[in-house]
Amino acid sequence: MKKNSLEITNLTKNFGKFTALSDINLKVREGEVFGYIGPNGAGKTTTIRVLLGILKATKGTAQVFGLDAWKNAVEIHKRIAYVPGDVNLWPNMTGGEVIDLFVALRGKPNKERREKLLKDFDLDPTKKCRTYSKGNRQKVALVAAFASEANLFILDEPTSGLDPLMEQVFQECVLEQKNNGKGIFLSSHILSEVERLCDRVGIIREGKLVETGTLKEMRHLTRNTIHVETAKIVDGFESFKGVYDLNKKQNMLTFQVDGNEIGAVIAYLSGYEITKLDSTPPTLEELFMLHYDTN
Repeated sequence: MKKNSLEITNLTKNFGKFTALSDINLKVREGEVFGYIGPNGAGKTTTIRVLLGILKATKGTAQVFGLDAWKNAVEIHKRIAYVPGDVNLWPNMTGGEVIDLFVALRGKPNKERREKLLKDFDLDPTKKCRTYSKGNRQKVALVAAFASEANLFILDEPTSGLDPLMEQVFQECVLEQKNNGKGIFLSSHILSEVERLCDRVGIIREGKLVETGTLKEMRHLTRNTIHVETAKIVDGFESFKGVYDLNKKQNMLTFQVDGNEIGAVIAYLSGYEITKLDSTPPTLEELFMLHYDTN
C-alpha cells in the first residue's frame, strides 16, 4: 500500500487578523502528482511555506513523510526537492556549481543523470549565475531538483519563464519521477499543464480548499458539451431535464448536459436515430472558473 508523501490536516494560518489559510485538508501519496491551483493570493505559496517549515501553522498539522513539517524541517529537507517560481542564485557561482551543491545535500551525485538533464534543458553550466536569464535560472533549479535523490518534489510555479519546448521537458521529468514512485506537489496557474500531469487536483480560493479530487470526479459534478445529428427532427427536447444552452438547427443539436443526465438524454435521442455524436468533457479551466465566476 502506498504511503502518504505529505498530509495536511485542518491547517489554518493567520497573519494577525487576516486568515491566509482556513482548515485545509489534503494529502499526496507516493507515485502521485497532486495539482494545487488558484490565483495569486489564494494561499498556494503560504501552504508550501508551511510544508517547508518556513511558517508555523496557527492551527492544524502539516506532515511530510509522517514528520511534523515545523519540528522536523531539517530532516525533511534532506529528502525533498523544492523549486520556486522565482529562483535566486549566488551571482558569482556557476550554474553547475549550484546544481552540484544542491544535489550533494540529497545523497550521492549521479553524474550521468546530471549531464542528461543539462542537455535536455539546454543549459550551459559553466556560466556565472548573474548572467542567466529568468528562464535559465529556472532551469538551474529544475536540473538540481530532478538530478537529486529526493522522495518528494514541491514545485511552486516551476515553469515560470520557460518556453513551450522546455515545459515539455519538465513534464517528462515529472512523469518519470511519478513512475519512480515519488510524490509531486505541483502548484501552478498553467491549467493545461496541471490537466496533463496531475492525478488529483485541489482548487484553493481565498484560503479555503473549495474542491478536490480526480478530474473525472470533478467533471462528474459539471456539464458535458454534446454535438449530435439525428436522422429525424427531434421534438420536445427544449425542456428536457439537465439540458442547457440548446442550439437547434434542423436535425443538428448542440447543448450542455449535467453529467448524471447523459444516459437519459442519449436514450431519448436514440429514438430519433443518432447519426453522429460528439461529447466533450469540461476542461480544467472550465472547472476552475466555476469557482471564480463572480457573475
